[in-house]
Amino acid sequence: MALHTTSPFTTAEFKRRQRKVCRELVRRGFDGLLMFRQESMYYVAGYATFGYCFFQCLYLGADGRLTLLTRLPDTIIAGLDSAIDDIRPWHFVSDATPADDLKNILEEHGARGARLGIELDAYGLTGLHYTRVQAALANFCRLEDASSLVTELRVIKSKAELACCRKAGELADAALVEANRLAVPGAWGGDILAAMQGAVFAGDGDYSGNEFIFNSGPRAIAGRYMTGRDYLGSKDQLTIEWAGVYRFYHAAMMRTILTGRPSKRHHDLHAVALDAHAASAAELKPGNTFGDVFDAYAKVIDKADHFHLTATGYSLGATFPPSWMDWPMFWHGNDTEIRPGMVLFIHTVVTAKNKKITTAPGQTYIVTRNGAESLSKLSMELVVNV
Repeated sequence: MALHTTSPFTTAEFKRRQRKVCRELVRRGFDGLLMFRQESMYYVAGYATFGYCFFQCLYLGADGRLTLLTRLPDTIIAGLDSAIDDIRPWHFVSDATPADDLKNILEEHGARGARLGIELDAYGLTGLHYTRVQAALANFCRLEDASSLVTELRVIKSKAELACCRKAGELADAALVEANRLAVPGAWGGDILAAMQGAVFAGDGDYSGNEFIFNSGPRAIAGRYMTGRDYLGSKDQLTIEWAGVYRFYHAAMMRTILTGRPSKRHHDLHAVALDAHAASAAELKPGNTFGDVFDAYAKVIDKADHFHLTATGYSLGATFPPSWMDWPMFWHGNDTEIRPGMVLFIHTVVTAKNKKITTAPGQTYIVTRNGAESLSKLSMELVVNV
């Protein structure tokens, strides 16, 4: 194995994580786990690539043995920076059968007749790949969905992981400083967005798991990235959602920036959003549930008779495209318990009933035994640039 000097984690930390996964495998009665989620591979062994768009699988036996099957270019990445010793290539040729290669690896691991977990909820396991895996392993072993196994372990961060999250928070703040400075009447959106992303890179950060949301004018109410840039008007609203990212760990933030003198209605809307955010953040205590956080948000918005979303945030960690969103999410009735070591993003989106003006204060928190630690040191007060 080879861990690059920029890796924030030691070999000992990866060994601890692997032992945790193995204990959970034994507890659930599995003999091994077929990992297709890139997040799981990074957690277990520090291996990261966008090559999961092709067939790749990391196998971890309950005995602790690891084998990676991936394309040749990605074997180089694994050899340079991962805690994996046994790395096997499959070659992209017309008659390539990586599912059969996987079966041969499992045979070497003594997995014939075994009960194996498989990550079905994975961008790296397309329907086509899964049907080929099923065909290759038919009458060889028993496969059962274990998509949540590693995910439920990843949600609680180690001290080293939390250090990465705090660094990501610093990078998110650096990006916000640029947005607040540059979002003035007449500014070109591309310049603002470039400065925000540049601040992350200048701080040794990474690309994020999805695009930054950057919408102005009528599109300011849209909560997704949209292609095309605009010049900010003399009286405009800009909605931004972005993340500082360090060693793939995310700290997402959200803000609304106004140009020109805002109406009293917009000020009042933002005041409601701040109250709702504070109410949600106050629920980030061990023993409370994810549903409690959402209900605190919805109660404030409903009382003010504004429109709110059906979810108000989610867990964050080391995630990969197409999304930085992680499990679990804040929605009504979600009884998942909040625990120390979770890293959670609350986005308090509030839209007027006419759907024409919106505001969206949001930031990421670490859950501690005594409450929540904000990863942003900047204000959520409404920024207005005249």
